[in-house]
Amino acid sequence: MSSDSFSSLPLSSALIANLDSLNYKKMTAVQAESLPPILANNDVIVQAKTGSGKTAAFGLGVLQQINPRFFGVQAMVICPTRELADQVANEIRRLARCIPNIKLVSLCGGKPLRLQADSLEYGAHIVVGTPGRIQDHLSRNTLVLKGLRTLVLDEADRMLDMGFYDEITDIIQYTPKTRQTLLFSATYPHSIKKMCQSILKNPITIQVESTHASNVIQQLFYQTNQQQRHEALLTLFEHHQPANSVVFCHTKIQCDQVAKFLNDHHIEALAIHGDLEQRDRDQVLVRFSNKSCSVLVATDVAARGLDIKSLYAVINYELPHDPEIYVHRIGRTGRAGETGLALSLFTDSELARIIAIEEYQDKSCTTEPLDRLNRQNHYRLKSPMVTLQIDSGKKNKIRPGDLLGALTGDAGLAGKQIGKINIFPLFSYVAIEPKALSKALNYFKNGRVKGRFTRARLIQ
Repeated sequence: MSSDSFSSLPLSSALIANLDSLNYKKMTAVQAESLPPILANNDVIVQAKTGSGKTAAFGLGVLQQINPRFFGVQAMVICPTRELADQVANEIRRLARCIPNIKLVSLCGGKPLRLQADSLEYGAHIVVGTPGRIQDHLSRNTLVLKGLRTLVLDEADRMLDMGFYDEITDIIQYTPKTRQTLLFSATYPHSIKKMCQSILKNPITIQVESTHASNVIQQLFYQTNQQQRHEALLTLFEHHQPANSVVFCHTKIQCDQVAKFLNDHHIEALAIHGDLEQRDRDQVLVRFSNKSCSVLVATDVAARGLDIKSLYAVINYELPHDPEIYVHRIGRTGRAGETGLALSLFTDSELARIIAIEEYQDKSCTTEPLDRLNRQNHYRLKSPMVTLQIDSGKKNKIRPGDLLGALTGDAGLAGKQIGKINIFPLFSYVAIEPKALSKALNYFKNGRVKGRFTRARLIQ
């Protein structure tokens, strides 16, 4: 039996069969190293980059411990953002579909407290949420953690970066001292070490190689000056012409300025940062993931929870101070057997950051002169899809197949003209080829979905 096979672990036969049906054939490095101590009920610290398979690692550990007959909260996962919490909740639900009567409740901001409290009142086995909203429910006694067996802190470094230290320590006061604690972090700064000392018991530390194979992500660095940084960014787009990309900035203001500059130069871009309302954040992420926007300009914190299967390039408008953050950024490209491209701008004052990246990766950084790049003065980057917002969602029992059927049936669109469909509680979003937009909008003027009139509008 292979040591990287899930069947080599002490997991239930139902979980093993479900993993096979989900095409989880072999464990990733994170799963192979962390699952044995997790299943042995040890406290564990795992340092690994995004996309390493960590959610399945702690998800399987959590599910193996759950007693479905006891309707109390037995596991809780704390995430820095609602987007990441939604991803984690969806993945755990997929892993748990073989276990009858497992109930998971999401506790995130942007949704009514009362509805969440009602869900908790009927009993829940697993809670996934953000620190502020979990703390709200604890203070109102709508969330009780006396029977908690496993606490997971996911992307702990980002939670501390976002200022959630006090909330996390307060939440932990409500949990049993006998709990198992699992901490996952892409980086391992001093603040994380300090927190680990206070909340974990004799933890086993696992560090999965966080650098990238040299043949997977091509890393190129371009020197410029502060005054010409915008123009240098435009040069990178005109030469490399990425089909889609994430541009990383340090501040919210910088994100807005860079996105405006790109749009002014006919490169469709959206900014995402902490000042956006939750609904606007949802729409930005939906549009980027469904190819209705080709460039996302983001801060490190706002980009957490971003899961794009095929990302052509990551661009550092400005290099981060920490080389671990640099490696974490570029790790969003070159996934799932694909190659990736990482482009970085730097100035004289940032040379120390280049040296730190070289030392961290144990290899020299490849620099290229900007003036040798081939600029295409009439370059345009227009997204291949547009997004319709439909005024029906999960609460209306709408499923992706319902919208697909309405559009390809009564509306007369071809299946290839319809892209990704995202269903939210009150709204749904459908990606459509621009040339099919008029036909789709005309249908929703009088058309029905599941027997009810449903309106749609273009998100711009």
